[in-house]
Amino acid sequence: MFSTILMFVFSYLLGSLMPGFWIGKFFYHKDIRDEGSGNVGTTNSFRVLGTAAGIVTLALDLLKGTAAGLLPLLFNSNINQMLVGVAAIIGHTFSLWLKFKGGKAVATSAGILLAYNPYFFILAISVFILVLLLTSMVSMSAMISFSFAVCASLFYHDLVLTIVTIILTIFVFYRHRSNISRIKNGTESTVPFGLYNSIRQNRHQ
Repeated sequence: MFSTILMFVFSYLLGSLMPGFWIGKFFYHKDIRDEGSGNVGTTNSFRVLGTAAGIVTLALDLLKGTAAGLLPLLFNSNINQMLVGVAAIIGHTFSLWLKFKGGKAVATSAGILLAYNPYFFILAISVFILVLLLTSMVSMSAMISFSFAVCASLFYHDLVLTIVTIILTIFVFYRHRSNISRIKNGTESTVPFGLYNSIRQNRHQ
């Protein structure tokens, strides 16, 4: 029982690590909560700190989710990896180090999927990249790829996978509710590539 509690605590603490915030503080002397969207995740790290910092933040957010998902193997536990990973998502969203505030946990959630089922992860991330290349919007890509993950999980006949992906998808939509409003108003931020961004630039030329 104690080892199970310890495993979930470790998962939460892993999720609470906020590389985007710390990279901004120590290497760029910036608090990314004060710039861009104010989010401490990957997208705002790209926007505020640049490509290099954004890539490192993405990798670390992804890896901490993967590490959390692998904890049952380390503890030699039969508890489902997805369930343990949920604690990391809670940690990322309500970080112990940021007064229980945090990011939207998209990359961390993807990392948990990588630990649980690499093939499923590749499928979901492929949809994310495809939608991003079409819409130029990270928020849209996240919501659509997670929705797709729910549908795809039904073919795996894995009840835990389906339930957790449904919960994560609801959570992702909730955390992106302000983005949904901006998408409807046509004011959502876009990445500097993709079909939508190209069309918008051509209209302004």
